[in-house]
Amino acid sequence: MGKPKAKKKYAAMKKMISLKDQRIKQQDRAKAKERKKRDPSAIKEKEVTKYPSCLFFQYNTQLGPPYHILVDTNFINFSIKAKLDIVQSMMDCLYAKCIPCITDCVMAEIEKLGMKFRVALRIAKDPRFERLPCTHKGTYADDCLVQRVTQHKCYIVATVDRDLKRRIRKIPGVPIMYISNHRYNIERMPDDYGAPRF
Repeated sequence: MGKPKAKKKYAAMKKMISLKDQRIKQQDRAKAKERKKRDPSAIKEKEVTKYPSCLFFQYNTQLGPPYHILVDTNFINFSIKAKLDIVQSMMDCLYAKCIPCITDCVMAEIEKLGMKFRVALRIAKDPRFERLPCTHKGTYADDCLVQRVTQHKCYIVATVDRDLKRRIRKIPGVPIMYISNHRYNIERMPDDYGAPRF
C-alpha cells in the first residue's frame, strides 16, 4: 500500500502564544480565573419581573379620559391604508378625548423608512400628537414601548404588530388598541368604554 498524499493547508492561521505561556513576562500574563463549585442541590433562582397582582383578573380602573395612547409605527401605516383619521377614530372608539403619544424611537423608525412613508411622518409630526422623549440606548421601538408601559400603567398601546401585542398581553392592566374592519377596536377595557363589536 502506498502512502496517502499530504494535503495542502489553505488559509492556515498563524499560531498565537497564549497569555498563560511561560515565555511571557509575569505582569503580562493572564490571571487564572477562580471557579466556584456549584452546589447541585441548591435552588436555581430566576429573576422574574414583579407585576401588581390586583390587575391580573380585572381591568385597570385607573385609566380615565383624556386617554394617553402610545402609537406604534405600523398603526400609523395601517391607519393610512384604511383611510382613518387617527385622532377622530380614537375618539369614536373610546367616546372620550384621546391624546396620541409618540416616542422618539417610533419617530426615528418612521424617519428610517424613507420617502415611501412620508405621509406617516407628516401625520406623526401633527401638533395634536404628544412627543415623549426617550432616555435609553438604542432605537428599537417595541422594547421602548414595552418598557414605558411596564413602568407607567396610564397608557393604552395602539399597535397592529402581533409580536408586540403578545408581549403587552403579558403585562396586566394595559389595554391594546388595534384596527379591524376599517375601524379601531380595543381589548382589555371595560365594555362601557370600548367600541361596540358588530
